[in-house]
Amino acid sequence: MGRPRGFDEDQAVAQAAVVFARHGYEGTSVDDLVGRLGVHRGSLYKVFGSKRGLYLAALRRHLDDEVLPCAAALAGSADLATALAAAAGGFDAGPAAGLLTLAAAEQAPHDSDVAALVAEACGALDRALGEVLARSGEESPAATALAAALGATVLGLRLRGRTTAPDARPALALAARVQPVRGG
Repeated sequence: MGRPRGFDEDQAVAQAAVVFARHGYEGTSVDDLVGRLGVHRGSLYKVFGSKRGLYLAALRRHLDDEVLPCAAALAGSADLATALAAAAGGFDAGPAAGLLTLAAAEQAPHDSDVAALVAEACGALDRALGEVLARSGEESPAATALAAALGATVLGLRLRGRTTAPDARPALALAARVQPVRGG
């Protein structure tokens, strides 16, 4: 019988998500992870297979615990302005804030597994915003396109906020006033 695992896998994934969110995939070394997680290199490789395996587990956890519940909550917003304000403050937030937006910019262009996770999250945001638009009477193809554009705006503002920390309120207030073209 093998030795029992010397670390909490769930806690290690949560801590890794924070490290990857702060430094990105490329900016995080295995030594950084070993030091932050307090695990031996061999244990990390035995459980996750590689740094990439741990990254994918961390990104999946971030989606399941933080991003997708936020999208579900946004779908129940009273109006588009409320939904956008909540999205700006809560989507891709939590302890691993920015992990999704970094994954979209850094890894998704050349890693199909990361791209699939990013697409899942973006789709959830677009559907949530689409539900809010539908409740206001907008169900045209233009409303679907508007929901996707507004989702992209939220993610773009979150990504910009990593470096310039702009006040997203004016942009989101303007976006909330945009209406789909009727009959589109």
